[in-house]
Amino acid sequence: MRRRFVVALGGAVLALGMAACSGEGAVGGGDTAGRQPTDLTIGVSMPTQTSERWIADGNAVKEKLTAKGYKVDLQYAGDDIPTQSQQIDQMITQGADVLVVAAIDGTALSGQLQAAAEAKIPVIAYDRLIRDSPNVDFYVSFDNYKVGVAQATALLVGLGLQGEDGGKGTAAGPFTIELFAGSLDDNNAHFFFDGAMDTLKPFLDRGTLRVASGQTKIEQVAILRWQQETAQKRMEDLLTSSYHDGARVDGVLSPYDGLSRGIITALQNAGYGSSGRTMPVVTGQDAEIASVKLINDGVQDSTIFKDTRLLAEQAVVAAEAFLKDSKPQANDTTTYDNGVKVVPAYLLPVQTVYKDDITPALVDSGYWTAEEVASGRAKG
Repeated sequence: MRRRFVVALGGAVLALGMAACSGEGAVGGGDTAGRQPTDLTIGVSMPTQTSERWIADGNAVKEKLTAKGYKVDLQYAGDDIPTQSQQIDQMITQGADVLVVAAIDGTALSGQLQAAAEAKIPVIAYDRLIRDSPNVDFYVSFDNYKVGVAQATALLVGLGLQGEDGGKGTAAGPFTIELFAGSLDDNNAHFFFDGAMDTLKPFLDRGTLRVASGQTKIEQVAILRWQQETAQKRMEDLLTSSYHDGARVDGVLSPYDGLSRGIITALQNAGYGSSGRTMPVVTGQDAEIASVKLINDGVQDSTIFKDTRLLAEQAVVAAEAFLKDSKPQANDTTTYDNGVKVVPAYLLPVQTVYKDDITPALVDSGYWTAEEVASGRAKG
């Protein structure tokens, strides 16, 4: 079995709810302490339903809170910033006691967060850090820099430049690759890209890897709103402009499974994966079921598994701390500067999943079933 790359925070996997240090966010406001869960409402704002990942996140947070007796106002914003702003405004005016927000644009909610602060409503940034506001009280996420490191490592392993044990690989190169990044208005995209580029830099510097398009800056390779169709169009344009002479793409750094599927479609339309042209190594993230099937079929090389069940659980732990007029416990109080303050955070570990890891990491854990992996479709 291919060795699984497990990225653990601070060198060890941390149990949910355990603290490395205490958070420094605001204590829950109002008179929530002592009130029954059935009298308390948590507003949950998710960015979109076009990604199965965010549907799973929203459902998981709601189910875990509802199971504890809380009322939950779950809203999806359709990747529209004004819609998300209006939904959060409504949650505030309707008396939400805590807000859990996965922002579409991490810089666009300052007014809503100010209103929440004035109403003494704590705000938990969910997976995406909300920037440029002092009114972000806590952040739950994964170690996003290490996600980028893991993606770049998977690319190196897939190309044979690095061994499964972390040592030198059997391939010499040089290899030609292309780079993709997420939406510039998502703070995580920058962490992913920085982690990946720091890992790839030594190989790029000595020419073992080369980017045929010359596009190596995040502003050049970013995909607005993480749209699959936009990624497909960019890959098609790259193939036309930089590979028209028959040169081969050996690998593509993709930070998200949805982008990966768009990239793969463009590559397949150009003849990769057929007629003797092997598919390039393509990375991903989020273990979306359609991409898990592609990995199982040998089309996509890898994905980064971020167990959103654990993230949802940690969001619930943080929300309950605020509702009890306490502070959530953080295991990182130095990394996530939102431009105004360092937001106390609880970060979870991630895992790289290759084909051999699908069953132990995803099926045995109950994240997906074997039938879903085979079909590429989630049940329900």
